[in-house]
Amino acid sequence: MAVIALAGCSGAPGVTTSTLALLLSWPLEAGRKMILAECDPDGSAVLHGLLQGTLGDQRSLRNLSVAARIGVFGEAFWRQLIDLGSEDGPPWERLLLPGITDPAQAASLGPVWKTLAQMLRGIEAEHDHDVLIDLGRRGAYGPSGVLAEQADATFVVVRNTLRCLQAAEGRVRELENRVGDIGLVMIDEGPYPAGEVQRVLQVPVVATLPYAPKDARVLSDGAEQPRHFTRSPLMKAARAGSSALAQRAALRRARLVPRAAGGEVSHAR
Repeated sequence: MAVIALAGCSGAPGVTTSTLALLLSWPLEAGRKMILAECDPDGSAVLHGLLQGTLGDQRSLRNLSVAARIGVFGEAFWRQLIDLGSEDGPPWERLLLPGITDPAQAASLGPVWKTLAQMLRGIEAEHDHDVLIDLGRRGAYGPSGVLAEQADATFVVVRNTLRCLQAAEGRVRELENRVGDIGLVMIDEGPYPAGEVQRVLQVPVVATLPYAPKDARVLSDGAEQPRHFTRSPLMKAARAGSSALAQRAALRRARLVPRAAGGEVSHAR
């Protein structure tokens, strides 16, 4: 279906929490799987947040830099994945590629980003896996920006507060220059409605998630999961939002990769 990248801006808008909510609530067709690739240069927020350090840091994006140098990138990629599915759900259906554990490790990943971007597109096309990419606040800048360029659609996560909207303007313009049209995922914390956010940033709000700190802490900090968490307003909105994101990605892919004569697909991007 899609490779979808989410990026943030200054002010901690909640990119990782949003991508986790989408991963865990994304409606999967029979036989399909979902991968969340944590590609934030500032480091992983999931290993010591949602997972509370229970799995250590033996699996991470950093290992792929070594694998790329010795020519075993594809094999090593699958060994880094962690199963985030629920106990009562199918195993190995919702997967995490953990990010680096120290921002200093980002320097070693320069040659890896392009290979990873190609790998993720291949997985989506050949293995029936949908892909979410968490780019964090800085991940669409510099070499890692190739992940946004190769995604079917890129979204900026913003809160509808004055501080966050001011911070988002430069981020939105830079991403538009790099990847073309983008969309917004809005965290509804502030006073400004989606229409006003669209007017200010001149980018459509494609999905809206509620500002729900208690539920968000389950995903961001591994807080105790309340009863009926999967039916909470946050997770319900994530399920609805996933459909909107997937639809926009499909439309953008159809526009950027038009069918050539004879039914062959042009791969020009």
